Amino acid sequence: MRVLLVLLFALAAGGASAADLKLLTAGAYKSAAIEIVADFEKKTGHKVTIETGTAGALQKRVADGEYFDVLVIPPIPMASLLRTRVAESSAKELARAGVGMAIKQGAPVPDISEVDGFKKALLAARAIAYIDPAAGGSSGIYLAQLFQQMGIADQLKPKSVLVQGGLVADRIVDGKADIALQQSSELMGVPGVQFVGPIPLMVQNYTIYSGGVSLASRNRAAADALLLALANPENGKILKSKGLDSP
Repeated sequence: MRVLLVLLFALAAGGASAADLKLLTAGAYKSAAIEIVADFEKKTGHKVTIETGTAGALQKRVADGEYFDVLVIPPIPMASLLRTRVAESSAKELARAGVGMAIKQGAPVPDISEVDGFKKALLAARAIAYIDPAAGGSSGIYLAQLFQQMGIADQLKPKSVLVQGGLVADRIVDGKADIALQQSSELMGVPGVQFVGPIPLMVQNYTIYSGGVSLASRNRAAADALLLALANPENGKILKSKGLDSP
Protein backbone atom coordinates (compact mmCIF):
# COMPACT_ATOMS: atom_id res chain seq x y z
CA MET A 1 0.00 0.00 0.00
CA ARG A 2 2.81 2.45 0.88
CA VAL A 3 4.49 1.91 -2.52
CA LEU A 4 1.18 2.33 -4.34
CA LEU A 5 0.49 5.56 -2.48
CA VAL A 6 3.90 6.95 -3.37
CA LEU A 7 3.42 6.07 -7.04
CA LEU A 8 -0.06 7.59 -7.21
CA PHE A 9 1.07 10.74 -5.43
CA ALA A 10 3.93 11.05 -7.90
CA LEU A 11 1.62 10.57 -10.88
CA ALA A 12 -0.97 12.96 -9.46
CA ALA A 13 1.65 15.63 -8.83
CA GLY A 14 3.43 15.10 -12.09
CA GLY A 15 1.24 17.32 -14.24
CA ALA A 16 2.14 20.79 -15.47
CA SER A 17 0.03 22.40 -12.75
CA ALA A 18 -1.54 21.47 -9.46
CA ALA A 19 -5.13 20.29 -9.49
CA ASP A 20 -8.02 21.90 -7.67
CA LEU A 21 -10.13 19.10 -6.22
CA LYS A 22 -13.56 19.16 -4.58
CA LEU A 23 -14.30 16.72 -1.77
CA LEU A 24 -17.89 16.30 -0.66
CA THR A 25 -18.14 14.51 2.68
CA ALA A 26 -20.74 13.68 5.28
CA GLY A 27 -20.12 15.64 8.46
CA ALA A 28 -19.07 12.64 10.56
CA TYR A 29 -15.94 12.18 8.44
CA LYS A 30 -15.04 15.87 8.08
CA SER A 31 -12.61 16.18 11.02
CA ALA A 32 -10.55 13.23 9.80
CA ALA A 33 -10.70 14.44 6.20
CA ILE A 34 -9.28 17.83 7.16
CA GLU A 35 -6.17 16.30 8.69
CA ILE A 36 -5.62 13.72 5.95
CA VAL A 37 -6.18 16.29 3.21
CA ALA A 38 -3.66 18.70 4.75
CA ASP A 39 -0.95 16.04 4.45
CA PHE A 40 -2.11 15.16 0.92
CA GLU A 41 -1.87 18.79 -0.19
CA LYS A 42 1.63 19.10 1.25
CA LYS A 43 2.82 15.97 -0.58
CA THR A 44 1.19 16.64 -3.95
CA GLY A 45 0.80 20.41 -4.29
CA HIS A 46 -2.89 19.96 -5.08
CA LYS A 47 -5.59 22.02 -3.39
CA VAL A 48 -8.70 20.37 -1.97
CA THR A 49 -11.92 22.20 -1.14
CA ILE A 50 -13.96 20.30 1.46
CA GLU A 51 -17.73 20.74 1.60
CA THR A 52 -20.03 18.90 3.99
CA GLY A 53 -23.68 18.03 4.41
CA THR A 54 -25.91 15.22 5.57
CA ALA A 55 -25.65 12.00 3.60
CA GLY A 56 -29.10 12.55 2.14
CA ALA A 57 -28.37 16.12 1.13
CA LEU A 58 -25.08 15.18 -0.54
CA GLN A 59 -26.71 12.27 -2.35
CA LYS A 60 -29.28 14.66 -3.80
CA ARG A 61 -26.70 17.31 -4.71
CA VAL A 62 -24.63 14.77 -6.62
CA ALA A 63 -27.67 13.18 -8.26
CA ASP A 64 -28.77 16.65 -9.38
CA GLY A 65 -25.46 17.16 -11.17
CA GLU A 66 -23.21 19.09 -8.79
CA TYR A 67 -19.54 18.82 -9.73
CA PHE A 68 -17.21 16.98 -7.35
CA ASP A 69 -14.05 14.89 -7.50
CA VAL A 70 -14.42 12.63 -4.46
CA LEU A 71 -17.55 11.82 -2.45
CA VAL A 72 -17.71 10.34 1.08
CA ILE A 73 -21.09 9.06 2.30
CA PRO A 74 -22.49 5.75 3.62
CA PRO A 75 -22.68 2.79 1.19
CA ILE A 76 -26.48 2.77 0.77
CA PRO A 77 -26.83 6.33 -0.59
CA MET A 78 -23.55 5.81 -2.48
CA ALA A 79 -25.00 2.75 -4.24
CA SER A 80 -27.61 4.84 -6.03
CA LEU A 81 -24.84 6.93 -7.62
CA LEU A 82 -22.54 4.16 -8.78
CA ARG A 83 -22.08 3.88 -12.55
CA THR A 84 -23.96 7.15 -13.15
CA ARG A 85 -22.03 9.70 -11.06
CA VAL A 86 -19.43 7.66 -9.14
CA ALA A 87 -16.96 5.18 -10.63
CA GLU A 88 -18.04 1.82 -9.23
CA SER A 89 -14.52 0.41 -9.24
CA SER A 90 -13.25 3.30 -7.09
CA ALA A 91 -15.51 2.73 -4.07
CA LYS A 92 -13.62 2.12 -0.82
CA GLU A 93 -14.63 1.91 2.84
CA LEU A 94 -12.89 4.65 4.83
CA ALA A 95 -14.18 4.76 8.40
CA ARG A 96 -16.84 3.67 10.87
CA ALA A 97 -18.73 6.04 13.17
CA GLY A 98 -20.93 5.37 16.20
CA VAL A 99 -23.50 7.60 17.90
CA GLY A 100 -22.49 9.50 21.03
CA MET A 101 -23.82 11.97 23.60
CA ALA A 102 -22.58 15.42 24.61
CA ILE A 103 -23.60 17.87 27.34
CA LYS A 104 -22.65 21.39 28.42
CA GLN A 105 -19.15 21.71 29.85
CA GLY A 106 -19.37 21.51 33.65
CA ALA A 107 -22.83 19.93 33.77
CA PRO A 108 -23.32 16.69 35.77
CA VAL A 109 -22.20 13.75 33.64
CA PRO A 110 -24.85 11.03 33.30
CA ASP A 111 -23.91 7.36 33.37
CA ILE A 112 -24.95 6.05 29.96
CA SER A 113 -22.92 2.86 30.02
CA GLU A 114 -26.15 0.86 30.24
CA VAL A 115 -29.46 1.29 28.44
CA ASP A 116 -31.38 2.14 31.62
CA GLY A 117 -29.01 5.00 32.40
CA PHE A 118 -29.19 6.27 28.83
CA LYS A 119 -32.99 6.20 28.91
CA LYS A 120 -33.06 7.97 32.28
CA ALA A 121 -30.80 10.74 30.99
CA LEU A 122 -33.00 11.30 27.96
CA LEU A 123 -36.21 11.44 29.98
CA ALA A 124 -34.67 13.84 32.50
CA ALA A 125 -33.32 16.23 29.86
CA ARG A 126 -34.92 19.61 29.28
CA ALA A 127 -34.24 19.47 25.53
CA ILE A 128 -32.46 16.98 23.26
CA ALA A 129 -30.84 17.98 19.98
CA TYR A 130 -30.25 15.59 17.10
CA ILE A 131 -30.31 15.67 13.33
CA ASP A 132 -33.77 15.91 11.78
CA PRO A 133 -34.40 12.50 10.15
CA ALA A 134 -36.05 14.30 7.25
CA ALA A 135 -32.72 16.02 6.51
CA GLY A 136 -31.17 12.65 5.64
CA GLY A 137 -28.59 12.45 8.44
CA SER A 138 -27.67 8.88 9.40
CA SER A 139 -27.70 9.48 13.16
CA GLY A 140 -31.06 11.28 13.13
CA ILE A 141 -32.73 8.52 11.14
CA TYR A 142 -31.41 5.88 13.53
CA LEU A 143 -32.27 7.80 16.71
CA ALA A 144 -35.87 8.35 15.64
CA GLN A 145 -36.22 4.59 15.15
CA LEU A 146 -34.43 3.87 18.43
CA PHE A 147 -36.73 6.13 20.46
CA GLN A 148 -39.70 4.27 19.01
CA GLN A 149 -38.16 0.91 19.92
CA MET A 150 -37.40 2.12 23.45
CA GLY A 151 -41.02 3.26 23.86
CA ILE A 152 -40.10 6.87 24.67
CA ALA A 153 -40.69 8.60 21.33
CA ASP A 154 -43.89 10.33 22.49
CA GLN A 155 -42.22 11.56 25.69
CA LEU A 156 -39.20 12.93 23.82
CA LYS A 157 -41.07 14.53 20.92
CA PRO A 158 -42.03 17.81 22.69
CA LYS A 159 -38.45 18.38 23.84
CA SER A 160 -36.67 17.33 20.66
CA VAL A 161 -34.63 20.02 18.91
CA LEU A 162 -34.31 18.88 15.29
CA VAL A 163 -31.24 20.18 13.48
CA GLN A 164 -31.09 20.32 9.69
CA GLY A 165 -27.34 19.73 9.43
CA GLY A 166 -23.97 20.67 10.84
CA LEU A 167 -22.89 20.27 14.46
CA VAL A 168 -25.77 19.33 16.74
CA ALA A 169 -23.64 20.30 19.77
CA ASP A 170 -24.02 23.94 18.73
CA ARG A 171 -27.53 23.74 20.21
CA ILE A 172 -25.91 23.13 23.60
CA VAL A 173 -23.68 26.16 23.17
CA ASP A 174 -26.61 28.44 22.32
CA GLY A 175 -28.71 27.03 25.17
CA LYS A 176 -31.43 25.44 23.07
CA ALA A 177 -30.61 21.92 24.33
CA ASP A 178 -28.81 20.30 27.23
CA ILE A 179 -28.13 16.99 25.48
CA ALA A 180 -26.82 16.48 21.94
CA LEU A 181 -26.85 13.14 20.13
CA GLN A 182 -24.90 12.67 16.91
CA GLN A 183 -21.99 10.70 15.49
CA SER A 184 -19.25 10.87 18.14
CA SER A 185 -16.80 12.44 15.67
CA GLU A 186 -19.13 15.44 15.31
CA LEU A 187 -19.52 15.97 19.06
CA MET A 188 -15.85 15.87 20.03
CA GLY A 189 -13.90 19.09 20.20
CA VAL A 190 -16.80 21.57 20.14
CA PRO A 191 -15.86 24.44 22.50
CA GLY A 192 -18.03 24.61 25.62
CA VAL A 193 -19.27 21.06 25.17
CA GLN A 194 -18.29 17.91 27.02
CA PHE A 195 -18.34 14.58 25.20
CA VAL A 196 -19.97 12.02 27.52
CA GLY A 197 -19.18 8.99 25.38
CA PRO A 198 -20.80 6.56 22.96
CA ILE A 199 -24.35 5.45 23.63
CA PRO A 200 -24.67 1.91 25.10
CA LEU A 201 -23.43 -0.92 22.95
CA MET A 202 -26.81 -2.69 23.18
CA VAL A 203 -28.45 0.20 21.30
CA GLN A 204 -25.42 1.46 19.38
CA ASN A 205 -25.49 1.92 15.64
CA TYR A 206 -22.36 2.11 13.48
CA THR A 207 -22.32 3.82 10.12
CA ILE A 208 -19.71 2.99 7.52
CA TYR A 209 -18.44 5.87 5.38
CA SER A 210 -17.29 5.02 1.87
CA GLY A 211 -15.45 7.10 -0.70
CA GLY A 212 -15.78 7.16 -4.46
CA VAL A 213 -14.35 9.13 -7.38
CA SER A 214 -16.51 11.11 -9.77
CA LEU A 215 -16.87 9.79 -13.31
CA ALA A 216 -16.73 13.43 -14.40
CA SER A 217 -13.58 14.41 -12.49
CA ARG A 218 -11.43 16.79 -14.52
CA ASN A 219 -8.28 15.29 -13.01
CA ARG A 220 -8.88 11.61 -12.46
CA ALA A 221 -5.29 10.82 -11.46
CA ALA A 222 -5.35 13.44 -8.71
CA ALA A 223 -8.82 12.36 -7.56
CA ASP A 224 -7.72 8.71 -7.43
CA ALA A 225 -4.69 9.72 -5.36
CA LEU A 226 -6.86 11.70 -2.94
CA LEU A 227 -9.21 8.77 -2.39
CA LEU A 228 -6.28 6.42 -1.86
CA ALA A 229 -4.88 8.82 0.74
CA LEU A 230 -8.25 8.82 2.53
CA ALA A 231 -8.31 5.00 2.42
CA ASN A 232 -4.74 4.54 3.66
CA PRO A 233 -4.75 1.86 6.44
CA GLU A 234 -2.17 3.97 8.29
CA ASN A 235 -4.91 6.55 9.01
CA GLY A 236 -6.05 4.49 12.02
CA LYS A 237 -4.54 6.83 14.63
CA ILE A 238 -6.08 9.88 12.98
CA LEU A 239 -9.49 8.22 12.83
CA LYS A 240 -9.33 7.21 16.49
CA SER A 241 -8.35 10.72 17.58
CA LYS A 242 -11.44 12.07 15.79
CA GLY A 243 -13.90 9.60 17.33
CA LEU A 244 -13.92 7.24 14.35
CA ASP A 245 -12.82 3.64 13.81
CA SER A 246 -11.16 1.96 10.88
CA PRO A 247 -13.81 0.25 8.74
